[in-house]
Amino acid sequence: LDDALHRIIATLANKNEELQNFIETLNHTLGRVQVNSTQVVSDLEEEFDTLYSILDEMKESMTNNIKQETVRKSHELQNQLTQSTSALESAEELLEFANNAVTMAPAFRLTLKPKATDNMTHLMVDFSQERQLLQGLKFLPVPGAPEIVLGDCLVIDNEVTVAWRMPVEDSKIDHYILEYRKTKHEGLPRVKDEQRWEVVDDIKSTEHTLQGLRFDTRFMNFRVRACNKAAAGDYSDPVTLETRAFNFGFDSTSSHLNLKVEDRSVEWDPQGGKGVDSKVKGKENKGRSGTPSPKRTSVTRSPAPRGARDRFTGESYTVLGDTSVESGQHYWEVKPQKDCKSYSVGLAYRNLGKFDQLGKTSTSWCIHINNWLQNSFAAKHNNKAKNLDVPVPDSVGVYCDFDRGQLSFYNAENKQLLHTFKVKFTQPVVPAFMVWCGGLTLSTGLQIPSAVRSFQKTENGLGGSNSSILVNLI
Repeated sequence: LDDALHRIIATLANKNEELQNFIETLNHTLGRVQVNSTQVVSDLEEEFDTLYSILDEMKESMTNNIKQETVRKSHELQNQLTQSTSALESAEELLEFANNAVTMAPAFRLTLKPKATDNMTHLMVDFSQERQLLQGLKFLPVPGAPEIVLGDCLVIDNEVTVAWRMPVEDSKIDHYILEYRKTKHEGLPRVKDEQRWEVVDDIKSTEHTLQGLRFDTRFMNFRVRACNKAAAGDYSDPVTLETRAFNFGFDSTSSHLNLKVEDRSVEWDPQGGKGVDSKVKGKENKGRSGTPSPKRTSVTRSPAPRGARDRFTGESYTVLGDTSVESGQHYWEVKPQKDCKSYSVGLAYRNLGKFDQLGKTSTSWCIHINNWLQNSFAAKHNNKAKNLDVPVPDSVGVYCDFDRGQLSFYNAENKQLLHTFKVKFTQPVVPAFMVWCGGLTLSTGLQIPSAVRSFQKTENGLGGSNSSILVNLI
C-alpha cells in the first residue's frame, strides 16, 4: 500500500510540474503574441510608408518630366511665333513699298507647320496594372513547421545529428534554422531555462550534425524552422535528447600544496605552500611595544572543510577528482604540457594515504610517464611496474567500466589501447593525477568514443582464456 501511495504521489508531483511548465509556456506564448503583433503592425506601417515614399518620389519625378516637356514645347513654339511675326512684318512692308527692292526670302523660308503640338497624352500614365497588384496584396507565404524525426536523430562521439522533414512538400523553402540548448530537465523545454538557445542558420538539407560538443548537462533541447525567400515559418515541436557523460573537476582540497589547481587544469608550482604551516620559533619580541617582529609572524592554513580528506604531502604531488565512480562506464581525457617532466593518470580509492604515490599502493592504478633524466612509460599498481612498449601519446584517454572491473588507457588521438587493468573494485573510486614540473589539462563531458566502445565490446566478448592475450595484467 505504501509503495502504491508513493507511486501515486510521484505521478501527481510529475504531473503538477508538467502543468506548471505548460502554464508558464502559455503565459509566455500569450505575451509573445502581443509583442509580435505589435512588431508586425509596426513593420507593416513601415512597408506602407516606404511604398508611399516611393510613390511620392515617382509623382515628383513624373511631374518634373511634364513641366520640362511644357517648357520645351513652349520655347519652340515661341521661337516659331517670333520668326513668323518677323516674316509678316516683311510682307507688309512689301505691299507698302512695292517699288522697293525688299526681299521676301525670310517669309518664303518659313515653315507653316508648328514644331510642337499641344498634345500631352504621351506623358499620361496607366496605373491599372499597379492598382490591380496593390489590390491583390497579401501577407507573405510562410512555410509550415518541420517535424523532427526522433528515429533518425543520433547522439554519438560528442556529436548530435538532428534530422527533420516537412509534413507537406514545399519547393519554395530556401533554408532551415536549427536551434539548440543544454538543459538539466527531461521532457518539454522549460520557458525559464537557464540556458539560451544557440542558432545554426542557413542549413540547406533536412539534417545537421553538431560537432565538438561538451556534454556537461544530461539533456539538450532542439527545434527547427523553415525559411523561404520571404519569411521564416513556425518552429517545430521541440525534442529533448539525452547527452549523458561523466563530468568532474579537480578536488582542490585534496591537492598537494605544490600544485596550482583550477577546475580543468593542474600545474606544478615549486613556490606553492611556502610559509604555510610554518611555526614561529624562539621567543616573541620583547620590545616596548610588545608587538611580535614581522619576520616571526606565523601563517596558519585554514582548516579543511568538514568531511574533507587530508591534502597530499611529501613527494606525493597528487590531486584527486571531485566526483566518485560507483557504477557504469565512463571516459575522460588528459593532456600534459609539452615540457612536463613527470605525470601519472589513473584511479584510486578516496582513502589513498596523503603520503602515498599513485601506483605504489594496492588502492591505486595508473600509467606513469617520466621525461626526466631517463625516459620511461609504464603501468603501475601495488608498487609493481610494467613497461609499455608503445609510443607515449600526446593525450591520454581513460576508460573505466566499474561493474566489469576494467580500467583501460588509450591514445586519445588514434584510440590505440595502451594498457588495461582488470580489477574487482570493492568501493567507489575517483580519478587520480600526479604531476611534477609541468601541468595537465582535463577534458570531461565526453561520451565513450565509438572506437573504444567497439573495442571493449569485442574484448569482453572473448573467452576468459583468450582475453589475457589482449589485456595486459599486472
